[in-house]
Amino acid sequence: MKIATLLIAGLLFTGSAFAQKGVEDGSKFGHGEDSLRCLENLSLYYEYYKQKNYAEAFPRWEIAFNECPASNKNLYSHGERIVEALYVKEKDAAKKAAYYDLLMKVYDQRAKYFGNDKRYPTAYIMGKKAITMLRHNRDDVETIKQAQPLLENSYKDLGVKTQYPALLTYMVNSAAMYKLDELSGEKLVNIYTDVTETLNTQKTSLPKYADKIEETIGTVEKIFAQSGAANCETLAEIFGPQLADHTDDLAWLKRVNRLLAKGDCGESELFYKSSEHLHNIEPSSSSAFGLSRMYMKTGDLEKAVSYLNEAITLEEDADSKAKYHHTLGLVYMSQKKYSQTRAEALKAIALRGGWGDPYILIGKAYAASAGSYGSTEFEHKTVYWAAVDQFAKAKAVDGNVAAEANENIALYSQYFPNTEEIFFQGLKAGDNYKINGWIGTTTTVRVKK
Repeated sequence: MKIATLLIAGLLFTGSAFAQKGVEDGSKFGHGEDSLRCLENLSLYYEYYKQKNYAEAFPRWEIAFNECPASNKNLYSHGERIVEALYVKEKDAAKKAAYYDLLMKVYDQRAKYFGNDKRYPTAYIMGKKAITMLRHNRDDVETIKQAQPLLENSYKDLGVKTQYPALLTYMVNSAAMYKLDELSGEKLVNIYTDVTETLNTQKTSLPKYADKIEETIGTVEKIFAQSGAANCETLAEIFGPQLADHTDDLAWLKRVNRLLAKGDCGESELFYKSSEHLHNIEPSSSSAFGLSRMYMKTGDLEKAVSYLNEAITLEEDADSKAKYHHTLGLVYMSQKKYSQTRAEALKAIALRGGWGDPYILIGKAYAASAGSYGSTEFEHKTVYWAAVDQFAKAKAVDGNVAAEANENIALYSQYFPNTEEIFFQGLKAGDNYKINGWIGTTTTVRVKK
């Protein structure tokens, strides 16, 4: 009797072991009937998945997800699409919440069973989880807080391998954390500099995605500029006390100088000092420009011009080089060197199309020199035609300067010759008129209104 009982128990035990699920014994598919059930559901869900029939795929996929979670990685990438599609379509709040919870479980379970994957490790999976959380709950404060460590740890582990959408999300969420007073200004500044440096490295190493990465860099910079942490006062509070310990730290000086330059903190004492230290170690366009601004402020225009020319020589970015040429033109304008003013403005225009400020500068240079052109009052007045031409060009290429251009047009149009003066010269409105000398341009005869 005892022997029969033992035999039956042994058979029952063997049968149960033979029918174990993968989730129970750590195998890919389980054993016995359970392995057949797993393989069958993997096959069935995939057929519906290929047809994008996610509603039919879901119940089969869910069985495989629960019973043989170590079967393959595709179970999770497919499951992410299946569950998210159902989540988006679902109208019932309770069911929608259940789908969301399951979607989060997809990421967690993938990390558990496939977190050691070389290409898509846990750091990558958790980064994707955070992106999904924020995509569906971007205005929820708790979600913002929960996503931050996932994004931070993902970036910390992946570094330059972090995909650029994840880097953008990290920056967006960090700015949101800063606005919630959950992240310090210094921390946000450091995140910004790290993220932009990583993106710039990727732009070089991944030429196929260079345009997308460049677009991402622009978005990251815009987010930082709008965050509130980029203002000059905040940057000075963060980095001012650190300067004395970093006078020979090239990387630190470059980072701070670049941040101050982007924040338009040219009048900041920290910008001047960091520029001097940086320039002593490694001359650069930004440090030379910083020094030129300093000498403009102190009135030493000779040195200001020298550093501006050095900034132009060292700069590779076209927009920044254009800015330096325009600034040099402004210095020459203050010195009444009008032909040199125009020369610098034209260089700025050549480098940065669609920028109105250089045209306005040329117009002002023409207007300022009107009294010295020709030998008669009429000849003096003709220069204002050429000046107004430049103001009109400015607003035609750049709507941002339209108001300033219109003000100048209204101001200098008052100095046009009147009808009698034009008639006396044998001219009429609409005629071409040549202005000689350094201006050397043809303009149109107009009458003072």
